[in-house]
Amino acid sequence: MRALLVVNPAATTTSARTRDVLIHALASEMKLEAVTTEYRGHGRDLGRQAAESDDIDLVVALGGDGTVNEVVNGLLHAGPDPDHLPRLAVVPGGSTNVFARALGLPNDAVEATGAVLDALREKSERTVGLGLAAGTPGTEDEAVPARWFTFNAGLGFDGGVVGRVEQQRELGKKSTHALYVRQVVRQLLGESNRRHGSITLERAGEEPVPGLVVSIVSNTAPWTYLGNRPMYASPKASFDTGLDVFGLTRLSMPAVARYGTQLLNSSPEHGPQGKHAVGLHDLDQFTLQSKAPLPLQMDGDHLGLRTSVTFTGVRRALRVIV
Repeated sequence: MRALLVVNPAATTTSARTRDVLIHALASEMKLEAVTTEYRGHGRDLGRQAAESDDIDLVVALGGDGTVNEVVNGLLHAGPDPDHLPRLAVVPGGSTNVFARALGLPNDAVEATGAVLDALREKSERTVGLGLAAGTPGTEDEAVPARWFTFNAGLGFDGGVVGRVEQQRELGKKSTHALYVRQVVRQLLGESNRRHGSITLERAGEEPVPGLVVSIVSNTAPWTYLGNRPMYASPKASFDTGLDVFGLTRLSMPAVARYGTQLLNSSPEHGPQGKHAVGLHDLDQFTLQSKAPLPLQMDGDHLGLRTSVTFTGVRRALRVIV
């Protein structure tokens, strides 16, 4: 087997020595080419090269969710073709690693490498669905290129939180769960539409859902982790179905206290519920539109401001070693 290993040297939870050990372990089982990313988008470029190659069977992403997202977007630059594209394996190296953990991999990079090698020996893999987000035709965002996401996306509040976190990281702050919590509080205090959301969800043949302040799109569950605690905004979300949406029409302090507590205590059986909560399951396509530009995030990566985004759930998009 010939494999390409995409290594993010800035991964927050792996040292250079650990990465060397992991590379050696992988190279003992396959013909491995390891490439260290050097700029934002480099993982996407490497994934695309692997997809266009005739002799690469596997791409291993060593890094956080952002690295995985880049590699996936490179692999799928010409669209999904799970029977012919290289397979994907993930070794978690970020602070949260939602995609890897949702696949059932250990959160420790060394243990995850062992699990990946065991899966390769046993020829264990699964084909997962992914989400695709694009600018809506006929709107000012229609020229925005489509982009794949592996586990979640969000327009509005959580996009703003991710943007704040990225600003802090650019100032030299480490990506920690405490940093995320602080930015959630700051985004909440600065949210101008806490009582009257500007987002409308539209889908063919159904009544629009207006007034959303929060709109979280999930391709799997859990939605994210706070340390080792999984949080389930959309408990039914799965790699085997379409997309799920969790929305809130109010972010008043009582609403935040209620739904925040529910999220912290959520489980695969129970997610947040209430008169201000909206939950939709297994959607093939829908559009989120806003009266004013709002921040968009995908897989924890801030992508700027958008007024209209069309989401598509694509089943059987990519083969993953697990």
